[in-house]
Amino acid sequence: MIATDPATSARMSRQRRTGSAPELALRRELHRRGLRYFVDRAPLRGQRRRADVVFPRRKLAVYVDGCFWHRCPQHATDPKNNGRWWADKLAGNVARDRATDEALRAAGWQVVRVWEHEDPIAAADRVQAALSAEPAPGPTSAGRARPHDSTPPSPR
Repeated sequence: MIATDPATSARMSRQRRTGSAPELALRRELHRRGLRYFVDRAPLRGQRRRADVVFPRRKLAVYVDGCFWHRCPQHATDPKNNGRWWADKLAGNVARDRATDEALRAAGWQVVRVWEHEDPIAAADRVQAALSAEPAPGPTSAGRARPHDSTPPSPR
């Protein structure tokens, strides 16, 4: 284990696992639209990885990813101290995200990943579009959508 100074330790202990500001903004927008969901729940039984927002009947898992922790192509930064350790840690996070997505898709789930910097309304549009779409049988090739890739929900 790497020793950290008290200031870094205090800062890291304040990092929330659930209920971050971007997550709450997305949840408020989804709720405003009349969508009901579960929060901080493992989509698959026996899986330790938990989604931020889950629609179990529609088999949709939503993750709100922090730009630093999940290596956003626009905003990822590299820490100056303990560079090798951080590079390995963050690469492991990205690999775990991909493995989680693959496992869920193999089980017939849809996955929506939202970056913390995304507009909550645009992100909610993507979630609503995924809910409106017919569930795909088995795995899909869709990757992490970017904010400009959002598709407006289809009218009902």
